[in-house]
Amino acid sequence: MSLLIDRAERRATYPQPWVQPRVRLFCFPYSGAGASIYYTWREGLPKQIDVFPVQLPGRENRIKERPYTAIAPLVERVAEEIRPYLDMPFALFGHSMGALLSFELARYLRREMGVIPEHLFASGHAAPQIAHYDRPIHNLPDNQFTSKIKEMNGTPEAVLSHPELRSLFLPLLRADFTLCEVYEYRHEAALECPITALGGLADPFISRSDLEAWQQQTRSYFTLRMFPGDHFYLHEQRPLLLRVLARGLL
Repeated sequence: MSLLIDRAERRATYPQPWVQPRVRLFCFPYSGAGASIYYTWREGLPKQIDVFPVQLPGRENRIKERPYTAIAPLVERVAEEIRPYLDMPFALFGHSMGALLSFELARYLRREMGVIPEHLFASGHAAPQIAHYDRPIHNLPDNQFTSKIKEMNGTPEAVLSHPELRSLFLPLLRADFTLCEVYEYRHEAALECPITALGGLADPFISRSDLEAWQQQTRSYFTLRMFPGDHFYLHEQRPLLLRVLARGLL
């Protein structure tokens, strides 16, 4: 059974917990992905952790909504949608684009609602103060943009090779890459919550030093965990990743 933030518009879903959880873990996807990439996480985490995959506009059951191309309005929208579910201690996990969104959401919630997460897990993304998009791809012609997406190995080949699927999927990917590539970091006080940065040892896009720089964004303790695999290590290394998350939350 699923509980929806908005049953009419199906904006976000999470599994109904079997026991009273101690902490709620909001999970944010990478570019082009939807909340479904986290649906199986509940099976691998202790029941005290309420896994809450957040569905962003423009994907899966929100495909008719326009995806955002700037992070500030998306953060504000997400904050309002999860507001009713901030009724217990919570943490944030995001991979790639989701890590950037989680970070800005944590700052927004502190600034506008006076609440902070218990933990921020930033996966597969350089620390926000590092400008690492040397050659933006969001404004490339479709054929060049598609080639770049293929190189990243995160989108199924069947989607990019099928004309109809590609025409449906490319606008979402382009919007997500625009959001990341036009992002401008603005200095604020470091977060009071712990930050764990996570990444793949063979990630060709995000270096260890990119991840280590997340330490500057917390006044609490910082942890760096590296896993076997590339930028999308979180799929192959899911059991190990979930053990790391559980240790950080319980």
